[in-house]
Amino acid sequence: MREINGNILLVEDDENLGTLLSEYLNSKGYETTLANDGEKGLRKFLNQSFDMCILDVMMPVKDGFTLAKEIREINTEIPIVFLTAKSMKDDAIEGFTLGADDYITKPFSMEVLLMRIKAILRRSVDGGIPKDKTKFEVGSYLFDSERRVLSREGKEEKLTSKENDLLKLLAMSDGKTLERKAALMLIWGDDNYFNSRSMDVYITKLRKYLKADENIEIINIHGKGFKLYIRKEENK
Repeated sequence: MREINGNILLVEDDENLGTLLSEYLNSKGYETTLANDGEKGLRKFLNQSFDMCILDVMMPVKDGFTLAKEIREINTEIPIVFLTAKSMKDDAIEGFTLGADDYITKPFSMEVLLMRIKAILRRSVDGGIPKDKTKFEVGSYLFDSERRVLSREGKEEKLTSKENDLLKLLAMSDGKTLERKAALMLIWGDDNYFNSRSMDVYITKLRKYLKADENIEIINIHGKGFKLYIRKEENK
């Protein structure tokens, strides 16, 4: 009996590429469900259980970014990988803003795609972030990493998994510099360019969540990483 490594939803409008990828992933032990446009992909997502979604960006009926937004409204945790013929940096940033786990530009090696799938699924199961301490005081905020909640004055902000992991690493650094490469490897499993830009997007989001407390600052340490700086209020 064939061992199943995971269930993948593949949404690709190029019939030849979709069939080729589907057959390749099936041969590697992944149960792959193929849809050729975003609307069909959403219906399959609603009717079946998946461990990962691989979405083409440019598709008829419904594009990959729109589909990803709808999937994220239903499931905030499932890994999403975008496939695209476009290499524009703005598109990659938009993809990561939507919570993508990876962004692969066509043409690509199927072996490379397989390696990235394995790495993403392994992280989603095992995780790479220390789990011992779960509650932190961040200035006037309370941060509960187990619940993925940042709260202040009765208001709560629910964090995505990557926002949560990144804030936890910053909080655990205790005022020291969080090395960019270390954070990328722990959270994304790869320190490539697109993952690095993704992390920059999440840093921007965290700054927005924390802006109500003017004593908190996430400082960019050029060439090294980031530091969570909390200014101490002087006694008068």
